[in-house]
Amino acid sequence: MSVTLHTSLGDLKIEVFCESVPKTAEARKPSTPNSRSSKSNTHMAQNFLALCASGYYDKSPFHRLIPAFMAQTGAPATPSPPDNPKGGRSIWGGAFDDEIRPALRHAGRGVVSMANKGPGTNGSQFFVLFDRAPHLDGLNTVFGKVIGDDGLATLARMEAIEVDKKNRPREPLCIERVTIHANPLAD
Repeated sequence: MSVTLHTSLGDLKIEVFCESVPKTAEARKPSTPNSRSSKSNTHMAQNFLALCASGYYDKSPFHRLIPAFMAQTGAPATPSPPDNPKGGRSIWGGAFDDEIRPALRHAGRGVVSMANKGPGTNGSQFFVLFDRAPHLDGLNTVFGKVIGDDGLATLARMEAIEVDKKNRPREPLCIERVTIHANPLAD
């Protein structure tokens, strides 16, 4: 399973680890979008792919970029109404639990992982690593990796962007749209 994030600097094709982290990446529709009890072991992948399929990430800015570390995105592109907080939301409306897998590590450039504010606070935000970050192992859920030379070239262009003192890119950088390859959410 893969998706392509068409960014303002080029494409990032991401292999999504649906079987390893189904909560973050797997693509089963939740039976009731706001029910925590409907969130079996399908949260992470299901959340990411459903947000991709809904257009949620279209025009989402890369709002945090730290050279030699990562680029973060996934927050809403427009001013946030009360039901869509500034930091984003999951497909269930609230935060959901981590899905840490010891075999999936923040081992190098192109690893894709959920951003969070602590245990069980996953929503819509995620980041792509520019380099290994072992200090995040056990804290953030790895759910994919950038594949292909074009994606790695796009990461290099992203990492070269100048940032301000708060690690915000000085030039606009966003996900323009997302393509899902072999969409398992489609009925």
